[in-house]
Amino acid sequence: MNFAGKSVPHDSARGHVTGEALYTDDLVARFPRILHAWPVLAPHAHAVVTALDAESALAEPGVVTTLTAVDVPGEANIGPTRRDEPLFPTEVMFHQQPVAWVLGETLEAAQRGAARVRVEYEPLPAILTIEQAIAAGSFLAGPARIASGDASAIESSPLRFEGELSLGGQEHFYLETQCAIAWLDESGGVAVESSTQHPSEAQEIVARVLALARHQVTVECLRMGGAFGGKEIQSNFWAAIAAIGAWKTRRPVRVRLTRALDMALTGKRHPFLARYTAGFSSDGRLEGVRISLYSDGGFSLDFSEAILWRALFHSDNAYRLPNAELTGYVCRTHKTSQTAFRGFGGPQGMVVIEEILDQAARRLSLPPELVRERNFYREGDTTPYGQPVKDAGRIETIWGQLKQSSSFDKRREDIRQFNAAHEHHKRGIAITPAKFGISFTATHYNQGGALVLIYRDGSVQVNHGGTEMGQGLHTKIRQMAAESLGLVPEAVRVMPTRTDKVPNTSATAASASTDLNGAAVVDAARQIHQRLAPVAAGMLGCDAQSVRFARGLVFPDGHEEQAIAFQQVCEAAYRQRVPLFAQGYYRTPEINFDYQTARGRPFHYFAYGAAVSEVEVDGFTGDFRLLRTDLLQDVGDSVSPLVDRGQVEGGFLQGLGWLTLEELLWDAQGRLATAGASTYKLPSWSEVPEVFEVSFLERATESGVVFGSKAVGEPPLMLAISVREAIRDAVAAFGNLGPLTFASPATPERIFFAVRRVRAEREAWATPAVGATRQ
Repeated sequence: MNFAGKSVPHDSARGHVTGEALYTDDLVARFPRILHAWPVLAPHAHAVVTALDAESALAEPGVVTTLTAVDVPGEANIGPTRRDEPLFPTEVMFHQQPVAWVLGETLEAAQRGAARVRVEYEPLPAILTIEQAIAAGSFLAGPARIASGDASAIESSPLRFEGELSLGGQEHFYLETQCAIAWLDESGGVAVESSTQHPSEAQEIVARVLALARHQVTVECLRMGGAFGGKEIQSNFWAAIAAIGAWKTRRPVRVRLTRALDMALTGKRHPFLARYTAGFSSDGRLEGVRISLYSDGGFSLDFSEAILWRALFHSDNAYRLPNAELTGYVCRTHKTSQTAFRGFGGPQGMVVIEEILDQAARRLSLPPELVRERNFYREGDTTPYGQPVKDAGRIETIWGQLKQSSSFDKRREDIRQFNAAHEHHKRGIAITPAKFGISFTATHYNQGGALVLIYRDGSVQVNHGGTEMGQGLHTKIRQMAAESLGLVPEAVRVMPTRTDKVPNTSATAASASTDLNGAAVVDAARQIHQRLAPVAAGMLGCDAQSVRFARGLVFPDGHEEQAIAFQQVCEAAYRQRVPLFAQGYYRTPEINFDYQTARGRPFHYFAYGAAVSEVEVDGFTGDFRLLRTDLLQDVGDSVSPLVDRGQVEGGFLQGLGWLTLEELLWDAQGRLATAGASTYKLPSWSEVPEVFEVSFLERATESGVVFGSKAVGEPPLMLAISVREAIRDAVAAFGNLGPLTFASPATPERIFFAVRRVRAEREAWATPAVGATRQ
């Protein structure tokens, strides 16, 4: 039996539902003298701190100390690329930015102490929107440019049009809020338990702020209760505060944000503004396009520049752009620093090109799905940045299979009949593709490490650089390790991620963690087999080349009846002084990108998929129901089909939330108005499609990737674009005779006003002006 490729439950599934699984804050009980941290929050979006008296907090019973810039032994700035994120700012850059911290014996004492801290501010004007930033020339990065062909071809195209599209951000809303615990270990170093996607970067930041070498800092991530990119870089701040507090007081310190604080203080998915000009042939083929993307980066750079580049990389989605000018800017506003979120800019770029294609289809009176088909990449095509589109034929294969399995054409006709019979309720259907590049676009991150330890009883501990956030990475790694070592999964234990086991790790992000860390584990297993095979050969009386490992047994090839237990071989190897551990390593081959020329191969491969969604819109309220969704995703040879299915379903629903429900609003003072679950609507059971069909592309082995698998964390999120397009289709059925657009998310309010606009257009068309005639 092959353990890789078998559907198994998530390793921690039972612990998740019973509460037995431990998270960072559950470890507080291990530290009886732990101190609790609470921030002093600025009441302005932009202001200068003119005076700060933190000592007044010490009068509050239970307050132990305060933290300000003078308490930082090293550098009081955690900006990872630019030094633009001060821990204790003198210039406030977003509403509720912490300017000091209070440590108390209890959380309540720290909160009361923080209320006693006296701070004086000089308020300054704030930039709160992308449009304001553009007008003020307030940018963090840009212009970033990708060009191919000659975009002046637009001017000679039979169809030319321009437009603008606003895309909202998205709150991560992970179940476990940001949390870190820091303490001094017995050797004078610092240990940190952090809910982080990137323990090595947390180690780097803590070492920086404490002026320590990195070997004096150990960071562990037991598991996370969700992250979605929000704990890739922004977890560093809380780890740094906890570490400074522990260093100052010599006591353990806990930093955990409440839901309200987490939403107010952490970055979101970047809102985008797109402006475009496009030219098409009369049969719907794209001849040229100019796209300008403006992202709201917030107050500091964070990952915004890399996210902008990925948005530009994905402005083609699955379509050939023969003549393209793609330009991007990161706007600086007085908001939280926006950050990584599942898809990392890719979804924003893909929505824009889908908008353009639909605009063209409706202007040409062509079915949108036909225009999409005519513009697909074909074998031999290259992207605007010069990368060949490997396996481009999979796009059409997936498209054809999904149209057939979803009965798309028949349902299109059924919907036409339904709409003809219903005046105030209309249905719409859409099919959209997705092509998503897999790899970190920063080439040096594309490496993974593992430490595999075999014990004399044949049991195994696996350490690797990836973190578990509920996505099932550890489950997949366990299956890979068992398969590679020839053991049953029960013999393998995947350990919590620690910087003292595997150093210099990359973040668990970019959908690449199975590819990188799984391959490193397989490399370690290969080394161990090479050492154990001669030992086993001596015990079995055969050649080392013929030794096979399977299901905890070791035997000559073709002679399983002679098998001995793996444990016996391990014991014999130990007695022969053969090392029973190995350090595995992997780096992604043949990837590169030159940001100066905007040319290269930033992605190892592309993950493909497509979705068909059908909705019904209520013309009175603008509400919609998602009636059915069919997804077909290319996951290569799935290592863990049950885990992958969960990722596809969850990613789609998260994308659905971003595009239709989840609206971030800030008031005129820069305060987040949608600051909790009562005002920020999240997808729930009512948003799950009434019929939800999920399938994987068959015979889809991806060569050059561990076990022939493909990434599945981010690509399915973009399949939710089909819902936005189905809503557009339904709204158009109320009477629209031409192009139709609305900002994202497509909330009931936006849908309602879009319906009202198309009805008004229909009535204007049906009622000619005096003296006019309809031809």
